[in-house]
Amino acid sequence: SVEQAERQADYWVFGGIYRPVYLEGVPREFIEWTAVDARADGTFSIDVHLNGLQNGTYARAVISESNGKVICEPFEATLDPGQEKVTLNTKINDPRLWTAETPNLYLVHVVLLNKKRMDIHTIAGKFGFRTFEVRSGDGLYLNGRKTRLKGVNRHSFWPDSGRCLSRKINYDDVKLIKQMNMNAVRMSHYPPDVHFLEACDELGLYVLDELAGWQQPPYDTDIGKKLVKELVTRDVSHPCILFWDNGNEGGWNTELDEEFALYDPQKRTVLHPWETFGGIDTDHYESYESTIQKLSGQTLFMPTEFLHGLYDGGHGAGLKDYWDAMYASPMCAGGFLWAFADEGVVRTDRIGRVDVAGNQAPDGIVGPYHEKEASFYAIKEIFSPVQIALKKLTEDFNGILEIENRYDFTNLSDCVFELQLVNLPGPLGKLTEARNNYIRNFAGPDVEPHNSGHLYLSLPENWRLSQVMYLTARDPDGDEIWTWSWDIQGWKYYEKDIETKASENTKTTAFLKNNKILIEMSDMVMNFDADSGELIDITVNEKPISFSGGPKLIGGTAKKPKVTCKQIENKIVLTAESTSDISYARWTIYPTKWIELEYELELEGRFYKFGINFDYPESKMRAMKWLGRGPYRVWKNRLQGGRLDVFSNNYKNHIPGATWDYPEFKGYYQDWRWVVFKTEEGDITIVNGTDDSFLGVYRPNNGESPMRTRVNVPETGISFLHGIPAIGTKGQRAESLGPQGQMNQASGKYKGKFFIHFGK
Repeated sequence: SVEQAERQADYWVFGGIYRPVYLEGVPREFIEWTAVDARADGTFSIDVHLNGLQNGTYARAVISESNGKVICEPFEATLDPGQEKVTLNTKINDPRLWTAETPNLYLVHVVLLNKKRMDIHTIAGKFGFRTFEVRSGDGLYLNGRKTRLKGVNRHSFWPDSGRCLSRKINYDDVKLIKQMNMNAVRMSHYPPDVHFLEACDELGLYVLDELAGWQQPPYDTDIGKKLVKELVTRDVSHPCILFWDNGNEGGWNTELDEEFALYDPQKRTVLHPWETFGGIDTDHYESYESTIQKLSGQTLFMPTEFLHGLYDGGHGAGLKDYWDAMYASPMCAGGFLWAFADEGVVRTDRIGRVDVAGNQAPDGIVGPYHEKEASFYAIKEIFSPVQIALKKLTEDFNGILEIENRYDFTNLSDCVFELQLVNLPGPLGKLTEARNNYIRNFAGPDVEPHNSGHLYLSLPENWRLSQVMYLTARDPDGDEIWTWSWDIQGWKYYEKDIETKASENTKTTAFLKNNKILIEMSDMVMNFDADSGELIDITVNEKPISFSGGPKLIGGTAKKPKVTCKQIENKIVLTAESTSDISYARWTIYPTKWIELEYELELEGRFYKFGINFDYPESKMRAMKWLGRGPYRVWKNRLQGGRLDVFSNNYKNHIPGATWDYPEFKGYYQDWRWVVFKTEEGDITIVNGTDDSFLGVYRPNNGESPMRTRVNVPETGISFLHGIPAIGTKGQRAESLGPQGQMNQASGKYKGKFFIHFGK
């Protein structure tokens, strides 16, 4: 039974003892275990389970704060020889309540006394005052307030030690989960270390504690009853635990459902993860459309697994669509992403290679050593309890922001906000290198939980002279909730780094030779195809630069254009015009060696991605430095999580789930203003002159990923895009994950402009 329920499961199973095993010396008469039931109204009871009672006459308890200050008179009960259980009761006036936002803990000491009131045995334990309810067809209520669970599934795992974890690793896991603005965790698919539950109590994280059992068959009834007792008697007094899970995905023995309550005075709800039970539908991996249907029903919906995050898919990809729908529905009780970390074990028999069992274990938001992937920050923004909807600063922006409080218990007046006005460097370093122009901290507005209001920034008069505005929200403990960033100046600001005028003696010439249009200026020569208008090659100081082969249309159909070349004063204008989906591409070559390209696409149809492309060999690429919203790449259905700043990234052919050197290099980047590619042949500098365009850097490498996480796009080099692809999860295609997962619907004209410079 144990072999089938545990050792054939979808998680790593190792031999040996991986949790503490010890002998504890106790008196012949002793307190075996206790179970606390502490309610939000201050009502307190504790079931004291006794063993070997002969001379023990009294059981007494006293409650204190964490600093040792006693807050009540001792309360006790008289015992009889052989008695095995006694319940002690009291009531505390106005206790500080436990929630994930306010993890207030108290300490209870329980003493077994003899007739002379001498101590026989003493134990102590932490607990929290809180009342949790599942209100059928309504929601989850903690201390009388409706609460949604923003959670993740978590195995006990570390690459160097398997399922054997230290106290520090357990506490670090809780901190990392909370950094993503999550408030809940599911103990998939077995009970955790005690340290982990202690961390959830102390730091504030709601828990679904789970009896092992993965799909069919489950534990048999005799074994299952023993294991339920061990689970509940060990964990029952932890305030963080809201539910008991009886196995997973069919791995439940229904004859065990009533066993949990035998040892739990709180009578917590028992769940069957993957089915409707206990008044909650916990079905796994629903599509976006079927999620909408469930949210419109009369049963609470709380998927205990959704958005299976294999490789770079899932998690943040699709979460915005799902969470917007879930948060808006009164029938949503929350949800749990799969899963927390890529579970790779260090194989000492394979020269230390990290083994993730093919595509079975790299399902995490973080890597094996908790390297933060892009979805970490996307989730952090989407789950942020402080929401600001403003995406772009308008001309009439007056420093007043609409703000939403998605906390359950915290008023925004208890948060602190930090405003920064910043300057960032230009691509050639000619713009100011100074960063902080202005910084100010101030308290948040008086906005109650589940309400909206306004945040007044009180901007200085000259704030528009800065380039970027950052706004950071910090929780009452001083930890970052999220940092928003807005571009103040727009792309035109970076044209200051572009030199288009040269001395009158500097000339640029163009002539036709062998069906090529050759354009020369000082030490640079450009060759264009006279039939297509595409760039063939470039040489600078007689050295070739392999940026070529464009602009080629991505998406749509291109026809042979009409190509013209004119000299206007000391610059050359080369234009390729067509009646096809690329209406025109117009090159302007300045004598300063700056090159401007303007183009217009006119497209109708659905495309995974569309825009224009140039070739540049990956073998010659070394790094990129860029200003945009990063540092991570984005997908059409995962645009959240970025920060507007300057980033540097070395070239790598990164395969998520096989290597964990983040951020990736190849992919799609948003809100970019400029980029400097460091290559074997010298620098290639590109300044963007187009709003709402994406920079494409080769095609992302998905390795041997299943089709649902493989992006169906052609190989590209350096591309300038108006539509980028979405990405799917292990079991679901991107199209099933919501509106942002659909193919791009192009309709109408799309214009673009950028400037290129080769060399220093």
